[in-house]
Amino acid sequence: MLCNVVLAVTWLGQDHRLFGLNWSYLTILGFIGNAIFSTRFLIQWIASEKKGKSVIPDSFWYWSIAGSVIMCIYWIMERSPVGIVSYLPNTLIYMRNLHLIKKHTHAVMTSTPNEVSHKQT
Repeated sequence: MLCNVVLAVTWLGQDHRLFGLNWSYLTILGFIGNAIFSTRFLIQWIASEKKGKSVIPDSFWYWSIAGSVIMCIYWIMERSPVGIVSYLPNTLIYMRNLHLIKKHTHAVMTSTPNEVSHKQT
């Protein structure tokens, strides 16, 4: 059992060549982060098609946060300042968007129907 764990950890820590490219646990982490980050566009597209107009659902921002965090971790482990700076501030922006959405939703939910109709005109 211990031998299997040591072999697995040793394999994860090494680069392997496949299709002429270097592959490691960081490569897999990068692919996972990129897949999660890219899923947000699929979600936005599906939501827009259902509504017949361009919309951004709340889940778009959650997927954005998850993908950005994973990609930032990937770039930190790769020690790439360009990658880190590219993804680090995104999470704060996505969290702010969710805060604004919740703030607006709360304001609409607590206002009376008469106030809502005046705000919309």
